Amino acid sequence: MIKVNLLPGKRKKKAKPLPSFLIATIFITLGTIIVAAYLVFFFNSRLSAKKDQFTANEKKIAELKARIKAVENFEQRNKTFKQRNEIIEQLSKNKSVPVKILDEVSALLPNGIWLNVMTVSGEVINLDGYGFTNSDIVSFVDSIKNSKMFAEVYLQESKSIEIDKIPLYTFKLTFKLKA
Repeated sequence: MIKVNLLPGKRKKKAKPLPSFLIATIFITLGTIIVAAYLVFFFNSRLSAKKDQFTANEKKIAELKARIKAVENFEQRNKTFKQRNEIIEQLSKNKSVPVKILDEVSALLPNGIWLNVMTVSGEVINLDGYGFTNSDIVSFVDSIKNSKMFAEVYLQESKSIEIDKIPLYTFKLTFKLKA
């Protein structure tokens, strides 16, 4: 036998499909969130890399500044060393000059003249001395003028004095050493 149910029964309603604009909005929102998360991650990683590179560059700059400082200190010490070395070389060259001056002056010194004071200041030489006659002094000045070692000879003073009742002449003579 066939049974037929004529009573109205409960029927299931069909689910209504979601509207298409709502689905599109959900996908766009999800896509935007994914893209934004990717961009945040990407830029954070680049920022972190740039910070690391900046820190490394700062360390390198500090290291290079230390090297530059060391080079400058070396250059300064080298300059000081060269100056001192030049001074020592100049002194070693000039240590024989006073001996040569004394040798030349003593060779040119005639009888009747003696020296009291001799000062050497650079190239300028000053002599103070005594002579028995003025002509002895003049011959001494002439011999200094004719010397190959001296130039610009100038007799500053020659005057008559008396020491222990002996008539003498005192003189002051200035000249320069030739280069």
